[in-house]
Amino acid sequence: MLEHKQIVGGGPKKVLYTLETIRRMGVVKAAKALTSKNACKACAYGMGGQRGGMTNELDEFPSVCNKSVQAQSSDVQAAIPLEIFEHELADLQELTGREMEKLGRLGTPLFKAAGAQRFAPVDWDFAIAHAAERLRDTAPHRSFFYSSGRSSNEAGFIFQLLARAFGTNNVNNCSYYCHQATSEGLGTTIGKGTASVELEDLTGADLIFVIGANPSSNHPRFIHMLKNCRERGGEVIVINPAKEPGLVKFAVPKSPGSMLKGGSDIATDYVQPRIGGDIALLKGIAKAVLEMGREDRAFIANHASGFEAFAADLDALGWDEISAECGVGRDEITHIAERYGQAEHVVFAWGMGMTHHIHGVANVEAIANLAMLRGMVGKRFAGLLPLRGHSNVQGIGTIGVKPVLAKDVLEKMEAAFGMKFPEEKGFDTMACLKAAEAGAIDSAVIMGGNLWGATPDTAFASRAMGAIGFKLFLTTTLNMGHVHGLGDGEVLILPVTARDEEWQPTTQESMFNYVRLSDGGILRLEGVRPESHILCDLGSRILPDSPIDFRAFSQHSKVRGAIAAIVPGLEQLADIDVAKQEFHIKHRVMHTPEFGTPDGKAHFVVVPLPAMQRERLNLATVRSEGQFNTIIYEDTDSYRGHAGRHAVFLNRDDMVAFGVSEGQSVTLASDTGRMRAVATPFDLPRGSAMAYYPEANVLVGTAVDPRSKTPAFKSVPVWIEA
Repeated sequence: MLEHKQIVGGGPKKVLYTLETIRRMGVVKAAKALTSKNACKACAYGMGGQRGGMTNELDEFPSVCNKSVQAQSSDVQAAIPLEIFEHELADLQELTGREMEKLGRLGTPLFKAAGAQRFAPVDWDFAIAHAAERLRDTAPHRSFFYSSGRSSNEAGFIFQLLARAFGTNNVNNCSYYCHQATSEGLGTTIGKGTASVELEDLTGADLIFVIGANPSSNHPRFIHMLKNCRERGGEVIVINPAKEPGLVKFAVPKSPGSMLKGGSDIATDYVQPRIGGDIALLKGIAKAVLEMGREDRAFIANHASGFEAFAADLDALGWDEISAECGVGRDEITHIAERYGQAEHVVFAWGMGMTHHIHGVANVEAIANLAMLRGMVGKRFAGLLPLRGHSNVQGIGTIGVKPVLAKDVLEKMEAAFGMKFPEEKGFDTMACLKAAEAGAIDSAVIMGGNLWGATPDTAFASRAMGAIGFKLFLTTTLNMGHVHGLGDGEVLILPVTARDEEWQPTTQESMFNYVRLSDGGILRLEGVRPESHILCDLGSRILPDSPIDFRAFSQHSKVRGAIAAIVPGLEQLADIDVAKQEFHIKHRVMHTPEFGTPDGKAHFVVVPLPAMQRERLNLATVRSEGQFNTIIYEDTDSYRGHAGRHAVFLNRDDMVAFGVSEGQSVTLASDTGRMRAVATPFDLPRGSAMAYYPEANVLVGTAVDPRSKTPAFKSVPVWIEA
């Protein structure tokens, strides 16, 4: 059981797992994939590009992890045998996420006619012509365009340009289901929606906060930086309701010493607030810092505004209320404040445990407030670091795949192409699906990802997606979102190249605002095409009289030239394929206290305590170690006692109170739905629970944070029906 036997993250078993995965891939294929000059396809932490596939932005080698190898293992698969498509959709719908992933690469376009019960392989000529015809027949305001974070900057720019030239701002990306709250919360406080640090800053931090994130599973290379911080005599403070074994101790595979001693200690202190209690805890730490007199008065006086209201709000907040709301005692909060107060260079890192709430933006503002309180923004080796998921999710937003473009970007784009683009605000991701459910969407273009699987309230997702009369998917592999929620309408699925198969170089942006150049060039499958070529072909057919020469944009160098002229900070993109010089985007990394707000100052924000339903369990949906976003590589979680996909993790005392025993099958219920689950003990505060995403999406409602439009995947009131 998890409490009786310590589980260590990483270690020999992960090395052997990686070696076995490489063996299945084939050593030659694996070596070619991992050593090519292409950016990693997994998380946005960043490795690869012109430094080489297993090298990070600091030239550290080898920089590789399970997530990298798992992503590559999908891409090197053979094409799905055509015999698979002789089966009806009902057969494919019985497959699990892992089984869908193991079918192989999609090697041919697929078409489902209206009312049909199976896919038919079709040729590219039919596929492109039919897609163009269906989109031409669609009123632009009755369409939406959605992209995952897997695509390149080049494809993303063409994607949003095509949508806007078509006549809609219903352009969005997966960040509305993950870190949009970060962009909003950092925008109000420091005036920039991305990290204020670069990777090198982690090498000089003497304290790193890890808040609402589990990098041992989701960003394994970040663990290396946490270990290094500890070895320099620094500290790592983890704030997370769940006591994740990989954040307590982790055997780092690239460190012989760490492996030999059975793992390195990661967390110096591990604080476990109740789910949804983060703001109370962060305000408590800030209150204690002020009581100790450890605030940075010079920074506050010279580089910040709003401090008086912020301090008055904390002064009016009592310690009893703080502890009652977060479930952490005053002594523990004061201890954390003391550690923070004595540190000189502090980085705050956080994940979706902070953004996946109705109050997600406020969570991020509370983190920024705490950092500003001691002047930990705007200097070297300190700052704010959102731990973003997909490898180019940040870049996709940077180049305009979002419902609203900045005014200066829109003006430059209109000047560059000599045309007016729509001015009305487009739908965010959830709003698109709400419109679809209401019968207001006729066509959708979905580039990558698994929108059906990522959407809360699975029954709603099926209704909304099924109501769209024509759906066009661009993907490398099939997932459950390609066989569920199809409805009676038409569906086209087009097979696209993976990043290292692109016919021309592409670029991506890491979570550190660093733009990398990927060479592409590997040939694995004959029947796949780059997203950019598909989009340009569609654009030239749908909009033959447009002033935009979509056929010319099939040359990536022309796309990069347009991006460089339109998007501030990306000027160096124009000749990156010639100069081979990767770069940090201008005015993002903050090593001096100059902020992106109108007055150039950091802004303290008064953040109220959210109202939580404490009479019920609060559920957080989480990822497993053998998972990346909605992609399931392994059905059990080696970091959580080999729990299966339908586990519900509970505090032991809660289990006793509910009369539930370990391994018992229970029904987990919410106001949205029901889920059969297996009761599994875990180190969680009383009143908190966890279950795996996307299986537990059946429990998650469609209400969103009013500012970020992000659903509350991490604070779902639930109860147990035995």
